[in-house]
Amino acid sequence: MDNKHVVIVGAGPGGLTSAMILAHRGFKVTVFEKAEQVGGRNAAIKLGDYTFDTGPTFLVMPFILEEMFQASGRNIHDYLKFKTLDPLYQLKFVDKDVCISGDRRKLKEEIENKFPGGRADLNAFFDKELVRFDRLYPCLRKDYSSLKSFLSMQILRAVPHIPFGRSIIQELGRYFDQETLSLCFCFQSKYIGMSMWECPAFFTIIPYVEHAYGIDHATGGLHQISLAMAKVVQEEGGEVRTATPVKRLIVEGRAVKGVQLEDGEKVYADDVVLNADFSYAMTNLVEPGVLRKYSGERLERKGYSCSAFMLYMGVDKKYDLSHHNIVFAEEYRANVEDVFKKKVLSDDMSFYIQNACVTDPSLAPEGKSTVYVLVPVPNNRSRIDWDNCKEEYREKVLAQIAARTPLTDLKEHIEVEKIITPTDWERDYNVYIGAIFNLAHSWPQMLYWRPRNKFEELDNCYLVGGGTHPGSGLPTIYESARISSDMLCRHYNVSFEPPPSLPGAKSAGV
Repeated sequence: MDNKHVVIVGAGPGGLTSAMILAHRGFKVTVFEKAEQVGGRNAAIKLGDYTFDTGPTFLVMPFILEEMFQASGRNIHDYLKFKTLDPLYQLKFVDKDVCISGDRRKLKEEIENKFPGGRADLNAFFDKELVRFDRLYPCLRKDYSSLKSFLSMQILRAVPHIPFGRSIIQELGRYFDQETLSLCFCFQSKYIGMSMWECPAFFTIIPYVEHAYGIDHATGGLHQISLAMAKVVQEEGGEVRTATPVKRLIVEGRAVKGVQLEDGEKVYADDVVLNADFSYAMTNLVEPGVLRKYSGERLERKGYSCSAFMLYMGVDKKYDLSHHNIVFAEEYRANVEDVFKKKVLSDDMSFYIQNACVTDPSLAPEGKSTVYVLVPVPNNRSRIDWDNCKEEYREKVLAQIAARTPLTDLKEHIEVEKIITPTDWERDYNVYIGAIFNLAHSWPQMLYWRPRNKFEELDNCYLVGGGTHPGSGLPTIYESARISSDMLCRHYNVSFEPPPSLPGAKSAGV
């Protein structure tokens, strides 16, 4: 290989992972990022002396991230420090609080205390989901560039363990006989922006891996991962150009030849890796009329995830609250229907609070805290006028926090604050219709039917991020980058080590 040049559009988690791996394997790598810092939705938000993660706050399956650094010739622990959290998170229902521990003995005792008389077959959950994960996860590590690659041995081994036609909450009903108890193990469908009554049962692997491998926090915030990746890219001779928006792809026939920057500069390359939001890229970076399968008209007909209303607050107080907290609406299913079907705002909303300073005091001045709040809301197909209603909605969210959590006086202690609405996600972060978890993870938009890592409509073009296989979430975004990088390397006969086997996970024993 004669030092092939790869341009990467976007310095989010997928783009930076690709840049690390490809630079280490001998490619000339140039990354263009429109923001002034790397990370995309995994970047930092700085408000005075307070530091927040923009988006992801849960780091699960940390071994996947370790593998990405290993594929770049690095030991992750030379760059980052981690702490495993326990409890994993605190769940608050109207009539009870449930502390979800990574210690299975404590978890069993908590369930017995909070759900007396209920059936909770934790042994079956851990043992059966271990087998399911062992069969399904290899399907998320491979590409689906052709029907032949889809009809593989991995898929054949997985099929008996795929509960077709069932939702995640229906599948969990096999282990738990109370819906509230099932919610403790399937609210994670929100991680991919879906209702647990519609999310395919395939995704029972998400709650399973939290319990099997734990949840970690990166010291300084998860955005430190992006900074570490950018450092590796530069150590390998790659170039990361921030504050440099890409205006369009340079396409000749079916082939992508490079990119044109916003300032008019044209940068030619042998291949382009797209880490931009998929539907945004197809409707804004590709000239109209070039695409057919993913034309603007067809993308409008696709299913998309929900969005999120975000509050980032620096407060002059410490709170006795877990690192991760999920508060369920009193009428939880009605709230989910509002978000996903009716596309209206609920007064009785569910929300997530991160109180990261209980684990990592470095994020705020001494004696103070960062409070991060995420409220699932409809994407911008709702036509909600966020510019005019965001302050009113903020007041409703703060009122619910005061009523439902120990943060009763939060409003009085806010020193700095930032709001991000679905309109902001679309306008400022280039997220199509503000759907922050990308294309919905329904069966018609997964695996072979999701936009492919080697993009099927354009040559010399590879996709990474939540809009391609295997989907949203940090571990799967990292996997998308590894898949795309490996495909590009095979194209140029560049040798590399295949992904290692999955680390073993303990069976139930509770």
